[in-house]
Amino acid sequence: MARKTRKVTIVGSGLVGAACAYSMINQSICDEIMMVDRTYDRAVAQALDLSHCMDFTSTRTKVYAGDLEDCRDVDVVVLTAGANPKPGQSRLDVLEAAEQITSGIVNRIMGSGFDGIFVVAANPVDVVTHIVREVSGLPRNKVIGTGTSLDSARLKTLLSDVFSIDPRSVQGYALGEHGDSQFVAWSHVTIGGKPILQILEQHKERFQGVDLKEIAQKTKDAGWEIFTRKGNTQFGIGNALAYIVRSILNDEHKIIAISAILEGEYGQTGVCAGVPAIIGEGGIQEVVELNLNAEEQHKFNESCSIIKNAIQGLASRK
Repeated sequence: MARKTRKVTIVGSGLVGAACAYSMINQSICDEIMMVDRTYDRAVAQALDLSHCMDFTSTRTKVYAGDLEDCRDVDVVVLTAGANPKPGQSRLDVLEAAEQITSGIVNRIMGSGFDGIFVVAANPVDVVTHIVREVSGLPRNKVIGTGTSLDSARLKTLLSDVFSIDPRSVQGYALGEHGDSQFVAWSHVTIGGKPILQILEQHKERFQGVDLKEIAQKTKDAGWEIFTRKGNTQFGIGNALAYIVRSILNDEHKIIAISAILEGEYGQTGVCAGVPAIIGEGGIQEVVELNLNAEEQHKFNESCSIIKNAIQGLASRK
């Protein structure tokens, strides 16, 4: 019986693109990975290096180099190519350069006849996701940003250290911008199904040193701490990308905090922001609306305003 070949293109063969490909290979997520880079030799080199993993994996993934014009029959395009901020800059500071890079890439991909799903990691990811949607003309379910998926994972890791439990036993999300205005929705954070606010209230002496504001700040700063120490982040975001792609290709319906184009959810329209969503074969199956308290809703609105202002500022410079 014939089986459809699952194909993924990774645009940007640098550290993040390579980490994503490596994660997908080791998890047997797809059948083929095409590496694309503005420097073709780097794409070829990464494809060769990655292909040499196959003797040590449970299944074979075909890895090769290609061009943006070869994306016609690809299921998912992972977009990692972009402009990296320099020390002292925020993700929004590289917006203009990111817009130029993204528009050029997406136009060429769409020109190939591509009708699959974009998964965007290039920063500032919320605005770049919006750009991809505008340029591609694809429906919102087919354009997914990594959003606050990695921030939420960082939150769970920090809480797992505080409470001495496995991070996978923690449920909760960082929401809003993948950037300085993100926040933790503490009213929806649970450990083993029990609300964290209730745990802290019932065990005041045991957890008297736990500072939720400090944990939220560490969650926000985690990426910059890595970046300032080694100049990049790669493994966390690479695995986050693989996790999203796996949920798409396997139709897993996982709930992931991705950057989605909001159409009335959380009272917001026409903006991309980090929110939990059900991810399956068609991309975004549904945006999950949490019942935020008044303070959290205010923070979410403020974060969306920052993203909207960045989008409007970009449009005004054209």
